Amino acid sequence: MAYAIGKAEPLMVEALNEKGESLAEIAKSKFDFKPQAIIEKLNLRQPIYQQTAAYGHFGKDNLPWEKIIKLN
Repeated sequence: MAYAIGKAEPLMVEALNEKGESLAEIAKSKFDFKPQAIIEKLNLRQPIYQQTAAYGHFGKDNLPWEKIIKLN
């Protein structure tokens, strides 16, 4: 994603599958990429410093951005 200051919608969304095929249109149709929507979806107003202080922010099952959601 690429954003511009003062714009809610991203200027660019890029997503590729393991074959290098673009998934950008699917991503744009299934997710709201506005900053406020991301903040709400990932509950970012509730800091979780203890869980993310050691060994980074990724690869931990209990973090909201690590949850796998099924797209229909």
